[in-house]
Amino acid sequence: MSGNQVPLIGIGKPNIASGLALGAFDSENRCMKNTRTFFITGVSSGFGRAIANAALHAGHRVVGTVRSEQAAAEFRTQTREGAHAKLLDVTQFDAVAPLAAAVEAEHGPVDVVVNNAGYGHEGILEESSLDDMRRQFDVNVFGAVAVMKAFLPFMRQRRRGHIVNITSMGGYITMPGISYYCGSKFALEGISETLAQEVKGFGIAVTAVAPGSFRTDWAGRSMVRSARSIDDYDSLFDPIRQSRVDKSGKQLGDPDKAAAAILALVDMPQPPQHLLLGSDALGLVRAKLDATQASLTRHEALTRSTDMA
Repeated sequence: MSGNQVPLIGIGKPNIASGLALGAFDSENRCMKNTRTFFITGVSSGFGRAIANAALHAGHRVVGTVRSEQAAAEFRTQTREGAHAKLLDVTQFDAVAPLAAAVEAEHGPVDVVVNNAGYGHEGILEESSLDDMRRQFDVNVFGAVAVMKAFLPFMRQRRRGHIVNITSMGGYITMPGISYYCGSKFALEGISETLAQEVKGFGIAVTAVAPGSFRTDWAGRSMVRSARSIDDYDSLFDPIRQSRVDKSGKQLGDPDKAAAAILALVDMPQPPQHLLLGSDALGLVRAKLDATQASLTRHEALTRSTDMA
């Protein structure tokens, strides 16, 4: 993430009542047309752009975040009416709540928040710095949490809303070389599930959406790769890294179909807390669950041995 956040001047704490009042008439009309306002982070490419395009095509309004003026201009020109671009680096945590308040005041109630902004770090744990890990979690976890915390007061006041957090099958399964990435996605899966329990009584749904391998820039220009330095890992990791590079752009998953699935998700009267996208994710996660169940059974006696007599 680059430091091109535009300061928002004169915006203080979220004014929930003001946001509700300004959006009341518009919200009523939108409900009659079954349209929604989406707030989507990271709409310059990949899943974010696909979800934004699908929502706009369906007649919804989209407020999307990007990190540069150029990306904002491209988003406005390459999408249709109803698209609004906002500059935001999600790691500029103090800027998130003021932007949420401004969006609520300017565009009316936000019905769906999609936390999509994120990236993948690739590197053997022993070779990767703690700064690499901190950056990965700042974007993939802390940034997403900052966005959720910014919109929750508005959604709670209205007693409705849907938060969709884009995680990964890497939040269920692991593989060598992406420990920081998997750790961040495991964290977001757990946070999403816990939050869903906390806000269910307010009419707010929270869904963690875990895609498999899709044809996005995740394994291409968007990926941050740590340099290799320890020969002992060569035979394990070098083939994995090369395979990931070779398969980039040839993955099974279609981002446009993923976007359509997310639109179907937000239309559900009782959306799930977790949703996998892609047959590869389904197969790998099922295998992980089967292996976990087998391990639980195999070690059940040792597990039970720790209870008080």
